Amino acid sequence: MTTTDGVRLYVRRLGDGPGAVIVPNGIYLIPDFEWIASGRTVLFYDVRNRGLSDTITDESRIGQGIRHDVDDLDAVRRDAGFDRIALVGHSYVGLTVILYAMKYPAHVDRVIQIGPIPPSQGKQYPADLTGADATLGEVLTQLAQLEKERPLHDPTEFCRKVWSVLRVLYVADPADAHKITWARCDVPNERAFMKYWTQTILPSIQRISLTADDLARVTAPVLTIHGTRDRSAPYGGGRDWASMLPNARLATIEGAAHAPWIEDPAKVFGSIEAFLKGEWPESAEAV
Repeated sequence: MTTTDGVRLYVRRLGDGPGAVIVPNGIYLIPDFEWIASGRTVLFYDVRNRGLSDTITDESRIGQGIRHDVDDLDAVRRDAGFDRIALVGHSYVGLTVILYAMKYPAHVDRVIQIGPIPPSQGKQYPADLTGADATLGEVLTQLAQLEKERPLHDPTEFCRKVWSVLRVLYVADPADAHKITWARCDVPNERAFMKYWTQTILPSIQRISLTADDLARVTAPVLTIHGTRDRSAPYGGGRDWASMLPNARLATIEGAAHAPWIEDPAKVFGSIEAFLKGEWPESAEAV
């Protein structure tokens, strides 16, 4: 589909049921999450400048970073003909879906965050609320060494080497690292993502300062699912979302990392299914 400023976004539509669910930046989640489309209509799509969506070099079309993604999400909704939607956002897109619910509350039925980044990027959490460990240090050291070797590899090969190291961060047990299949190193946008992240997306996130009045505009119920050993997005951030939003609960996944459905698929998928049916999962707590 094409956005109002002419950017083409790659969208995959699964199912044809009456409930509408949108998963921004969710193409890589399809192998694990396509079951959501049973009895529902689900759109997974690549956000602008990611995946198979258009590559953008015009700064005016990417300069707002995550704010562009919020408005693109509404363009996807309108193009699909949906009035009200449920949203699923993993990692930094867990912030995107909240920003959308703030700006377009009339179109949101419910929101699911999985391993979201914290509401405030500057906040430091105590050790028991983060997944920081020796593995994190080891991975960062290996990535720094790989960066020195970049000129020796073609871009696709280098991307695969980076992901062979990086994927260990996203699971609690290194034996599960092979289950992280997010690399998409054959796609130029994904090979170039780190530059786009550091120069555009992350700065746009850091400029956001959410107030109580901002969060009060999120009228839909929000389920935050977070692993206690998440090295990429601290578990304390998940607790903050659940405590700060007016109608939110937290499903804690003990011992899980940034992809908690890998460590505990029954609890994660069961919680999502219950919530999409209009119920709070039994494991979800008010913080």
